[in-house]
Amino acid sequence: MKLHFRKTGSGTPLVVLHGVFGSSDNLFTVCRAIGEAGYEVYMLDARNHGQSEWDDHFSYAVMAADLDDFLKEQGLVKPVLLGHSMGGKTVLYYSQHYSNFSGLILVDIAARGYKRHHEHIIAGLQAIDPKAIGSRKEAEEIFSQYVSDAGERQFLLKNLYRPEEGGFAWRINVPVLAENAGEVVAAIELETRVEEPLLLMRGSDSKYVRDEDFADLEVYYPQARLVSVSGANHWVHATQPQAFVEETLRFLKSI
Repeated sequence: MKLHFRKTGSGTPLVVLHGVFGSSDNLFTVCRAIGEAGYEVYMLDARNHGQSEWDDHFSYAVMAADLDDFLKEQGLVKPVLLGHSMGGKTVLYYSQHYSNFSGLILVDIAARGYKRHHEHIIAGLQAIDPKAIGSRKEAEEIFSQYVSDAGERQFLLKNLYRPEEGGFAWRINVPVLAENAGEVVAAIELETRVEEPLLLMRGSDSKYVRDEDFADLEVYYPQARLVSVSGANHWVHATQPQAFVEETLRFLKSI
């Protein structure tokens, strides 16, 4: 599985994984700021997302294996791994089954399982036939029947692009993501004690990470630290980018 990636900066390596329906582009602005502070930042597109290859297999086990293959291909030894939401669960799974990392940053996600909550998004994506629409406006009109928030619609419709042959196409594998929606919210089983430092960064306005989630994490990650970013929702890097960069750099410099 070849993963598309973007790279910025130079120095100590930091590997960044995005959330479901996203891509490496989502965190580019904050990653560029981190890169300018003396870090070599790699932003990956997960399988079935962005410009990475598509495959019928989709789980945290295979995404963690993809990550390990990427680190080997790039010759990265003991990088810091950062993941938002689905990317955070991938990082967590990786840390339980692999050892090539020096630190972990989880952004607004916990190990526990979550209730499925993407059904309206998936239904909206499935309602859009990219080969049948004539404009992006037409796609948004269809999608607005399923997703009411304009900002959320704009974010999700970034996955719609114009290929060279014309028309529109998806950068996300909608059928596979729909079929495996339960995998995205699945729990990560914690069994291995990990001594490397971990930062759990949550948004103060988000309900994804509870105090008890952090307490559960501390059992297996004794060097874990919890930070709540004021005024941030689930997309901490988008709603409070300066605080996100500051907290990330503070952690990186502490390792």
